[in-house]
Amino acid sequence: MKGVQHFLVVFSLLILGFTLASSSDPSPLQDLCVALNSTKHAVFVNGKLCKDPKLATADDFFFSGLDTPGNTSNAVGSRVTPVNVDQIPGLNTLGISLVRIDYAPNGGQNPPHTHPRATEILVVTKGTLYVGFVTSNPDNRLFTKVLKTGDVFVFPVGLIHFQFNIGKTNAIAFAGLSSQNPGVITIANAVFGSNPAINSEVLAKAFKLDKKMVEYLQTQF
Repeated sequence: MKGVQHFLVVFSLLILGFTLASSSDPSPLQDLCVALNSTKHAVFVNGKLCKDPKLATADDFFFSGLDTPGNTSNAVGSRVTPVNVDQIPGLNTLGISLVRIDYAPNGGQNPPHTHPRATEILVVTKGTLYVGFVTSNPDNRLFTKVLKTGDVFVFPVGLIHFQFNIGKTNAIAFAGLSSQNPGVITIANAVFGSNPAINSEVLAKAFKLDKKMVEYLQTQF
């Protein structure tokens, strides 16, 4: 009986460990795997070709420019400046990335979106943001908070979330993400701006809208 109990405990721990390990980017099996666009002196690891470690330099782990404000003159009034594996090739296989987000005054927003491969932790360095995320079906619980300079908020992996500038001045935030390439799906763009377009009858029924309204919304994305 004790042997069976011991087996069940060990089996449960193994399942838990596998679940945690599979919830983010795979752990690297070497010190570094600098991403490379060329096939010369390279091997394919974790979605990128990797440079021979002997050829890596400090520049492979460096990025400059996060002190530069992003241009928020666009429809949503925000600009995301990413620092992921495409900007720092040395991030390949390391399971982490960073973004700077600038928000225009009076309603600049990072509209509802999701990162399919990453949890996000955000810190406000200037301004006041209304932020939140929504849990999955069937509860669809909304968690919100008003953040001021120095405040931190976490958005769990895969959940729809947003930030909205409720202040009268520009706002700035920085966020870390638990993937070298977290991905982003902006909900409105994906639903109403897909290529090719989703059948308007499908969206009309899903959103309980008139078909003509759906067709209008599809012209806006």
